[in-house]
Amino acid sequence: MRVVQITDAHLYADTQARSRAGVPWRQFQQVLSAVIAEQPDIVLFTGDISQDETADSYALAVEAMEQLPCPWYWLPGNHDQPEFMAAERPMVDQVDMGSWRILLLNTQVEGKPFGELGSERLAKLAKQLEKDDRPTLIAMHHPPVDVGAAWMDAIGLQDRDAFWQLLSQHVQVKLILFGHVHQAYAEHHRTGDATIDVYGCPAMADQFLPGAEQFAVDEASRPGYRVVDLVWSDAQGSEWQSWIERIN
Repeated sequence: MRVVQITDAHLYADTQARSRAGVPWRQFQQVLSAVIAEQPDIVLFTGDISQDETADSYALAVEAMEQLPCPWYWLPGNHDQPEFMAAERPMVDQVDMGSWRILLLNTQVEGKPFGELGSERLAKLAKQLEKDDRPTLIAMHHPPVDVGAAWMDAIGLQDRDAFWQLLSQHVQVKLILFGHVHQAYAEHHRTGDATIDVYGCPAMADQFLPGAEQFAVDEASRPGYRVVDLVWSDAQGSEWQSWIERIN
């Protein structure tokens, strides 16, 4: 089963509008064309769909995403307006993938660049995990780990300790996908008796420079996406492979 993650499109209603290092709408179309060629079973859009936060920018995104040959789901990032998103396409918090399950977490804190789950969302996540022990993939916008860029680490998931404490009690969580960082990232994170693979994804728009102390655009890198192949077998249990692809 193939899952493709896209993230951080930062679209404007004006399709000719420029970002720091490109034209977001043009980059979005290029990434989407490459994603379609991957023949995904599901696409996850992990936030920051819009830059100008207009209703028209979300309508533009949905119109383009309808080209996909598979179901797709989105969740809000720190730049997004959830009410505009929901008006265009309902947001869901879980997806049944048969032998696997996907949980989509909203980490947005209104008006803030950093993320937080908070007590209510953490309690909801706990109930979801208690009810179902299938192998689980969690998708979210804000990183629950430090990625090594000081300015970005300051605006990641603020209540990550509580998040990891919760996950330490639920060994069915196998991997986490996040956006926000505009760069590839991979870590094997040990929590409790389990190791969870944690993956960041390149943006569809501008890329950020890895390891930077202050904000910096990585002008040598290209927009991209993440592919995750999920497998289940009676003999081996849950397995997966993941890698990054970039557009030319």
